[in-house]
Amino acid sequence: MKIEQIYTGCLAQGAYYIESNGEAAVIDPLREVQPYINKAEKDGAKIKYVLETHFHADFVSGHLDLAKKTGAVIVYGPTAKPGFEAHIAKDGEILKIGNITIKVIHTPGHTMESTCYLLTDANGKDTALFTGDTLFIGDVGRPDLAQKLVTDLTQEKLAGHLYDSLRNKVMPLADDIIVYPAHGAGSACGKNMSKETSDTLANQKKTNYALQQMSKEQFIEQVLDGLMPPPAYFPENVLLNIQGYESIDTVLNKGLQQLSPEEFETAANETDALVLDTRPAGTFAKGFIPNSINIGIDGGFAPWVGALIPDIKQTILIVADDGREEEVVTRLARVGYDNTIGFLKGGFDAWKNSGKETDNVVSISADKLAERMEKDPNLNILDVRKKSEYYSEHIIGAENVPLDYINEHIAEVSKDKTYCVHCAAGYRSMAFISILKARGYENLIDVNDGFNGVKKSEKFNLTDYVCPTTML
Repeated sequence: MKIEQIYTGCLAQGAYYIESNGEAAVIDPLREVQPYINKAEKDGAKIKYVLETHFHADFVSGHLDLAKKTGAVIVYGPTAKPGFEAHIAKDGEILKIGNITIKVIHTPGHTMESTCYLLTDANGKDTALFTGDTLFIGDVGRPDLAQKLVTDLTQEKLAGHLYDSLRNKVMPLADDIIVYPAHGAGSACGKNMSKETSDTLANQKKTNYALQQMSKEQFIEQVLDGLMPPPAYFPENVLLNIQGYESIDTVLNKGLQQLSPEEFETAANETDALVLDTRPAGTFAKGFIPNSINIGIDGGFAPWVGALIPDIKQTILIVADDGREEEVVTRLARVGYDNTIGFLKGGFDAWKNSGKETDNVVSISADKLAERMEKDPNLNILDVRKKSEYYSEHIIGAENVPLDYINEHIAEVSKDKTYCVHCAAGYRSMAFISILKARGYENLIDVNDGFNGVKKSEKFNLTDYVCPTTML
């Protein structure tokens, strides 16, 4: 028997490959399915099942392509109503894979179709529980997503279902079972997830706040406390996972069209495509195509795309470092952005060498920021980190306009003022500045080493930034 966790850091997502005696199952696969097929071929195994724990909101699953390419049966738990052929399993149903079995355990709460899968080994021992978004390491799934699609499913009702599922279905299982969740720290599907990606059920009973002794009312209050609004693309991804989508092969073929600078410019003008520059922030600052926005491929790329590009149907043109174009298109497709129509052949250098117009961003260090603050105590500083980061520590007098919600708060930034913009290390501030520049803002200066640079700089002292909690 083989259990392999396939963890994708960008999405903080765990898919699982299980193999026994020539048969395999894949749980919650990503959009690009060839790696799973390759694993099965290497093991001489046939993929029998694609097991889905629920209709995912934060990424587009690869269930349809994987089933089509392998003949595997797609399995959902009770109450699921997909718009394609699938096996809707009964609560307690047993699926056989080689010498092992998988028990379907219906655990509504995160969503109504949410299901865990209990693996029993060849000796009859319960070994692993694949919990999807029902139970994380240190947390449980947020119960406010399904209400975006079904209005009478309030977050309070879902949280109540989750309480019952955890206590009646999960917690009675053997303590030595290994819990394998669908996500870890960094995912927006929970609020308090651990960096660990697996744990024993016994340890979760000891350490996970949601599994402690409490009433249902107390549980509902704790689970709902502190939930931030989910990213806008979540409901769109749910619909794609329910209704179906284009094959990843079709998306890649369309997105990997090589365009000369002239063709790229024509496509941008004729299609109203968004020009997405995925190079590092420091490289982008030195020169870029006017009105392009920067979301670096080496950061939390896919979730930031989902947060910053409101329409998943948006037509997109790519500027990327040479050789990374397929990676960009693939990672866009993971979160449902399927309308990439090509990339700039030769990258930004080709654009610049063709003599076309370019733009740049003024970029300074934290040391230089300190010098400017000394000369001008009223310097306008924008902190684009999350509110929680800002409340923990921030530069005195800085305004907080989180990148996460830039589209809701852009009116708070004046085109008539000059701002020094920072995040933690420079990734988010450049994305923020690029979006504002594309909307006509010109007086923006990037602090390229961000608040991390402020804390390291000898030109700042403890009185130059503050933790508000110490002032209470």
